[in-house]
Amino acid sequence: MTRHQASGRIWEALEKVNLEPREVLTKTPAELSGGMRKRVGIARAIVGRPRILLWDEPTTGLDPVNTAAVERLIMRLSDELRVTSVIVTHDIQGGLEMCDRVTMLHGGKLQFVGDPDAFRASDNPVVRAFVNRAAAMAALDEIEVS
Repeated sequence: MTRHQASGRIWEALEKVNLEPREVLTKTPAELSGGMRKRVGIARAIVGRPRILLWDEPTTGLDPVNTAAVERLIMRLSDELRVTSVIVTHDIQGGLEMCDRVTMLHGGKLQFVGDPDAFRASDNPVVRAFVNRAAAMAALDEIEVS
């Protein structure tokens, strides 16, 4: 790949994550907002045109507006780039909005594999505790009693 081609890919990747390349390429990381830094990281991940993207806590530390923006970006990029996205998150609601399939590990054990609707409707008490705050409180009460 020539230098010109590489520059073109970088420019394209930044635009795909809703960043203005002329603005971003002149700044240091410290001069970027948290949301912009996240998107630069995403641009770095997609510039090589991967088939699979691994997202490790992609919305951690972001305010609700930037969280929604990153979630929307992940869904759009997955569709546009035709990639498989594997999302590791503790943000259950956001994760369920972004995914087609859910796998839940808890305590080193597989608790659930299925689609988001089945996850929400699961009768597994561990899954229920992650879906429903009241169920989480009941599970906590049970653990404290034991």
